[in-house]
Amino acid sequence: MNLIQVDRTKCVKCGLCAAVCPRGIIQVQQEWPTTIDEEYCIACGQCGAVCPHAALDNIRAPLAQQTPLMGTLVIDKAQASQFLRSRRSIRHFQEKKIDKQQMLQLLDIARFAPSGGNSQGISYLVLQQPQILQRISAVTVDWMEENIRQGAEWAKRYDAYVNSYRRTGKDVILRNAPCIIVAIAPDNFARGRENAIFSLAYVELYAPSLGLGTCWAGFAEACAFAGYKPLLDLMEVPAGYKVMGVIMAGYPRYRYCRLTDRNPLHVEFRE
Repeated sequence: MNLIQVDRTKCVKCGLCAAVCPRGIIQVQQEWPTTIDEEYCIACGQCGAVCPHAALDNIRAPLAQQTPLMGTLVIDKAQASQFLRSRRSIRHFQEKKIDKQQMLQLLDIARFAPSGGNSQGISYLVLQQPQILQRISAVTVDWMEENIRQGAEWAKRYDAYVNSYRRTGKDVILRNAPCIIVAIAPDNFARGRENAIFSLAYVELYAPSLGLGTCWAGFAEACAFAGYKPLLDLMEVPAGYKVMGVIMAGYPRYRYCRLTDRNPLHVEFRE
């Protein structure tokens, strides 16, 4: 297989493609760029993306599917700091369904999150049926209550949540979110959890640009990780797949006016 194709009318043998290849399978010596051990290519597209002359095409990451950068978008440090610090975990939502096209736009950005060895492999279930979401909260509380009865130390810390739900019916699990996003991957996929964390982090960062807010659904997530069948049945997780992450999403009910602080930075340099 000829993994890369080189346009010799454009290539200047600068060696950038070889320099950025994470697997080191591209070589440029006296001749044109060539490849070794092509089976180790992870289709990251770095080689084609770095070439200033568009002289190299990788059949696993075609040049035709890459988007030219018209200059570099540079956000100054003040804007970047405010953007990152402005992300908040939203636990109060408007009673408004997220438009399907807007949801597709939100999740499409997750495709570009980093993943181990460019393995990607994450799919998504978007649940927006109010009755299903209410049942998910209910069965998650059932699972927590069962763990409390069995003496699980972690569950005892959340006894107040269970009691509040039983006493008032207040949704302490999904916070009445109009939607949850469930990241799934094949159950034999070793990097599923870490890749889901990266991809859902992209979702969280991009959501405010669409007027949306998000929050990790930790209780429902833990219940799914435990393989609690009533929950997995409600989510309709396909056979051969596992839940790798769960976040709530919706339009925030409130607007925040200040940036909150965190614990002081602790760093030790080894020089």
